[in-house]
Formats: sequence, C-alpha cells, structure tokens
Amino acid sequence: MLNVRNKIGWLEGIIEAVHDGILVIDQDGIVQLVNEEYTNITGVRKEQIIGRSLIDVRPGALLPTVVKTGKSMEGVFRKEKGLEYVVDMAPIYENDEIIGGVSVCKSVPEVYQLSLELKKNKQRVNQLENAIGRIHQVKYTFSNMIGNNPLFRKVIHQAKKIAPTDLNVLITGESGTGKELFAQAIHHASVRKAYPFVPVNCAAIPSSLLESELFGYEEGAFTNSKKDGKVGLFELAHKGTLFLDEIGDMPMDLQAKLLRVLQEGTFRKIGGLKEEHIDVRIIAATNKNLLNMVKKERFREDLFYRINTVHLAIPPLRERKDDIPKFVSSFINIQSTSTPFEIEDDVMNTLMQYEWPGNIRELKNTINYAVNMADNDVITFDNLPETTKLQFMHVKKKPQSQSHQSLENLLRETEKRAIIETLQETGVSVKGKKAAAQKLGISLASLYNKMSKLQIHL
Repeated sequence: MLNVRNKIGWLEGIIEAVHDGILVIDQDGIVQLVNEEYTNITGVRKEQIIGRSLIDVRPGALLPTVVKTGKSMEGVFRKEKGLEYVVDMAPIYENDEIIGGVSVCKSVPEVYQLSLELKKNKQRVNQLENAIGRIHQVKYTFSNMIGNNPLFRKVIHQAKKIAPTDLNVLITGESGTGKELFAQAIHHASVRKAYPFVPVNCAAIPSSLLESELFGYEEGAFTNSKKDGKVGLFELAHKGTLFLDEIGDMPMDLQAKLLRVLQEGTFRKIGGLKEEHIDVRIIAATNKNLLNMVKKERFREDLFYRINTVHLAIPPLRERKDDIPKFVSSFINIQSTSTPFEIEDDVMNTLMQYEWPGNIRELKNTINYAVNMADNDVITFDNLPETTKLQFMHVKKKPQSQSHQSLENLLRETEKRAIIETLQETGVSVKGKKAAAQKLGISLASLYNKMSKLQIHL
C-alpha cells in the first residue's frame, strides 16, 4: 500500500505527465499544485503561485467561484500578459463535500490546431459519406448469369475459380457482352464482398479529370479545386475492388501512375506530400485488343502483364446463339411480370439468325421495345424495331419469298434497306443525311424525297 507521502508523489508524477496545464486549489482558494505545462502556458512559475491565494496571484481567476458554487465551467478564454489560453474548471469532491477545485488549461494555438484537425476530420467524414453514397452496389452474382453454351460456361467456371483469390483480372469482350456483370460476380464471390465495389469508366471521364477521380487531391491542389479536397476512388475502394472499365482508353501518363500503385500498394493525392497505403483488387475490362495496342505503343506492356494475371474472354452473342431463347424468355418475364407473353416462331427464327453486333444489350433493348409495342400479348414482326435510333438496333424482318414479290416491290425494299443502313452509319442529323446522300450517290433533295416516298421516318 502507498503511504501518504508516496501517494502525493505518485499524484504529482501523473499530473506532470499530462500534456495540459493543471492547477489545483483547496477549499480556501490556496494553490496546492501546478504542473510544468501550466507554467509554460500561463507564464507563472511554481514558486510564484504554490501556497498562495489564487486570486492574489491571478486577479480575476474564476476557479474559486467554481469551488464556492460547485458549478463547472468549460471553454473559458483567458489572456494574461499576451498569453492566450482556454480553461476548463471543475470542483473536487470528497464524500459529497467540495474540498477544492482543478483547472485544466490549453494554449489557444493548441486549441486552434485541434479545432482545425477536428474540422478537417469532419469534412473528411462528410466527403466519405457523400462518396460512399455514390458507390455502385453489387447486384449481380454468378446465379444471375444466363446460358448453357459451352464457351460461356467455361468462362464462368474459370471466373468462379479465381474469385476467392486476390489475383488481378482482365475481362475482354465486345460491348454489351456483360463484362461488368462478371466483375460484380467475382467481387461478390470474393473475401472482399463486405467492402466497396467501385466502378470507373475510363472512357467516360475526360483524361484531364481521370487522375483526380482515381487518386483524389488535397485542398488547393490546383485552380478551381474543391476547398476541402477530394477523396479518390482508390481510397474509396480500400479493402474492396476497383473496376476499371474501358481501361484501353486510359492515357499513357496515367497508366504509369496506375502501374506504380499496383506495384507499390501506395498512392499520393494530387498536391499531397505523403504516400498512402491502399489494399485494392483490380478488375479491368476492355473491348479493345490490348496486345495490339502494346505493339503499337499505345498501351504500356508492363501494365498489360500486371493486370492480365487472369484473362477472361467473354464470347459474343453470335457465338452462343443457342442461349438466345433463354435470354428472350428472361427479358420477357422481367418486362411482363403479370401477363405471360408469347413470341411467334418466325420472330424467334429471325432473332436466332441476326448477328447481334450489340450483343446481349442490343437483344435486351429489342425485346423490351417489342414487349411494349405488342398487342394481345403476342410479339410479332410489327413489334420489332427496324432502325437504330438512340439505343435500338435494326432487326431484319423475315424475308418474303421472291416468287410472291414483284420486281417493283423487290427494288423498293432493297432501296429502303440501303437508305436505312446508310443512315444508321452516318446518323440522322442534317450533316449525317448529307453524308448518306453522298454515299448513296444522290442529292440531298433526292434523299428526302425517297425517305418520304418509302415512309422512312427516323
């Protein structure tokens, strides 16, 4: 057990170890104890104050009032001889009786710095909350994948095998084949599924902004930067997965910075001074031939091999047409939850014959359009879109037997098809129509006349 003298020494040692200024008075207002930090903050030496009345040494001191009233005071600003500090005061009780009071001081610069840090942390929390609200939520898993085509099932098997690992993945395939669906399914089946899945389309963000989107920036990093800086997508994806879609469109200078992050596991914000450690799995996707781009020096070879640890090549829809009926059935069910729809056999045959350059996305748009256009819950040729305007692609109608068509009708249909396909290529703006007329070898006025005569409405 500690004796009284040891207890006092022990208490003094604790008070000296505190980084705040401490002053203790008894019930009569006599100063009993101060620590070194108190003298540093207030400029009053121990020999000037210990054993003396606090009011005599520090006129205007409020701690004696706290002892008398028993009411604590917080955040009291004091200024003595050019020194500024903030004081918290409280009475000291023993057996429900006030026996003294204690004052805790912080210098104003320290309080100001703590206030700045608190403000900065609050701002950072707000940034993270706002950014997390934008994080894409994973909604696709391997169970959502449709199809029994052997090529497709092989890719699924490979993806399931590597999903639990931390290997970086490169997914290649034409637009509309479901590259992000695979990325989400891999993330969902990984040990990182409880953490963010953050997608970024490298082609959709201007190259001048992509670096700040990926890495973030500090306050004042550049003109017109946000006052509080910006949290980057790498930081948001910490412990999770960052999906770099259309990575083939990433600028060369940014490819070098991405490579360094993958090699070192660290990054630095724009305008930042310190390296920040990051734990992120990269899943990249592209519809381009990166190996050819490497040969043409349009994509870094070292980055290619870094992200191409595992390569998943998703086959286009034209190579898995046996899965088209399953897709059609699924899309119809999604669109018509209450009423069952039927699709005519010749319509299905046409869907099976079409090459689907837009792949599954194009097929889905076509079926969605047809369901909404259909009457009597039956999808016919009249319900299929003929032209591509915005998102709908041209679906060829079932060719009629030539023996039942006149030469005039054949020429009419051929001319109509040629005009439609040319306008699909050039666009339907005035500029596009001028280009289409030039390609067709006719004047713009003739093109307008033919479009009116053939009832081509785009």
